[in-house]
Amino acid sequence: MNAAPSPGPRPDADVDTGPELVRALLSAQHPELAGLELTFADDGWDNTVYRLGPDLAVRLPRRASAHSLLLNELRWLPFLAPRLPEPVPVPVHGGKPGEGYPYHWAIMPWFEGASAATVPPRVRDLYALRLAAFFRALHVPAPADAPKNPVRGVPLKDRDATVRCRLEESGLADRDALLALWDDGIGAAEHRGPRLWVHGDPHPHNVIVGARDLKENGHVKPGLRAVIDFGDLCAGDPASDLAVAWLHFTEAGRESFRAALDHHALYSPGTWVRARAWAVNYASLMSALPESDPLHAVGVHGIGQVILGD
Repeated sequence: MNAAPSPGPRPDADVDTGPELVRALLSAQHPELAGLELTFADDGWDNTVYRLGPDLAVRLPRRASAHSLLLNELRWLPFLAPRLPEPVPVPVHGGKPGEGYPYHWAIMPWFEGASAATVPPRVRDLYALRLAAFFRALHVPAPADAPKNPVRGVPLKDRDATVRCRLEESGLADRDALLALWDDGIGAAEHRGPRLWVHGDPHPHNVIVGARDLKENGHVKPGLRAVIDFGDLCAGDPASDLAVAWLHFTEAGRESFRAALDHHALYSPGTWVRARAWAVNYASLMSALPESDPLHAVGVHGIGQVILGD
């Protein structure tokens, strides 16, 4: 499972997640795996990730607020995975607090490939139908005890003060147009019907692709290998996931993506207007990241796409 950082300045860790600790945890709880090669992969906002041998990854919350997110993945991914058409990081083994480490942790699959944020948007267009099929399978009614998330899948009005302040202070050349699109989303009908399962953070850096030899229009076609990082998994309005139409794709890919989902019976009126507003939220956040962060380019692309149109 490749690691994908979250946008924004990374919070400090409140625990040690160094390799010596990981070795100690493996030796104590999964000794059969303790001899495999262990390689640091990434520190995200919430988790530290190590590659374990050729096929596994160790994922450890690096701060208290991330612990409950990992527990959601441990609880719900085995339930969801069988219905999804793309691989997801179903935990292979769970880990308990120990060796001075206070949180649960997990051993998950490692997916070979590259972040979709590292390939051009016109190439990402080539997996638009596969990503649409993924969401068609995921966006179904969730049980009553499915997790809630205060910043994903919620009514846009719950995020209005934060997003409006960010946009007004952004200095973006397209600020007024972005504010107008945000207002369109606020004014759209709210989600009606059951709460649906929502990935919560399906931007291109949480999609793993592998370049294949098949070429289409002169570009290597990337095989969509996995959708990762379900830490924000929750139930609510699917519009917050559908913002990917503007973050991943060009106009051509977005047309294919939307056409494949337009007849989803559980999408209520106003879903795509709200989704475009969610794209304004994510794109404005990501575009403020350093240019060295792959999500910066995703944000700049997303702003261009939401301004371009539906």
